Amino acid sequence: MAHKIANHYEKIKNTYPEYLEDVENLGLTAKKAGPIDEKNAQLIQLAASVAIRSEGATHSHTKRALEAGANSEEIRHCIIMLTNTIGFPVVMAGLSWVNDILD
Repeated sequence: MAHKIANHYEKIKNTYPEYLEDVENLGLTAKKAGPIDEKNAQLIQLAASVAIRSEGATHSHTKRALEAGANSEEIRHCIIMLTNTIGFPVVMAGLSWVNDILD
C-alpha cells in the first residue's frame, strides 16, 4: 500500500531537489547505522512525530508503519505509551491524527 506524498512535500522537493535528496539520504543512512528493523523504526518516528506535534509527519509515519507491518493496535499503543512523557492532551491529538489514517 503506497501512500500519497503530501503536496507541500512535493512542492519543496521540486523546488529544492538536491536538498530533499540529501535529507532523504540522511534518513536512510541513520536507519542503516544500527539494528532496528523498519517496523520499529517507523513506530519510533511516529512517536517522535506526535511528540513534536506534527500532524503531517504523524500521518506519514502512520502510513509507513502500516506498510512496514505494524497493525493498528501497535500503532495506537505506540502513542498511548507517550502519555507520561508528553502529556495527555498531546497524546489525544496524536491519536486523532493516527485515527485519520486508521479509521
